[in-house]
Amino acid sequence: MLEWLAVYFYRHSTVKVNTLISIPYNPYEPEPYKRWTMKGMLDLKEEVKVAEEFWDFLAGEGTYIDLLDCFEKAGIDLRPEIDEYFARYNK
Repeated sequence: MLEWLAVYFYRHSTVKVNTLISIPYNPYEPEPYKRWTMKGMLDLKEEVKVAEEFWDFLAGEGTYIDLLDCFEKAGIDLRPEIDEYFARYNK
């Protein structure tokens, strides 16, 4: 990642670039993401974006909620196909 940034900054010296760790989904929701490996290793306010904060950072406010709605609709529409697929492994 640092090499990519070096090349990019060399070509675009005035641009602002953000580097961060992203966790696109929080399995602990509605609780905050609190994996033990994060404690003390990272500046959580500056270096990490989790779930809603990440998606809204990328594409604007409300993006995460829109994504959740899309996944929910797809899950409802595809439920029979999903159930049929996993039924093979319930034998």
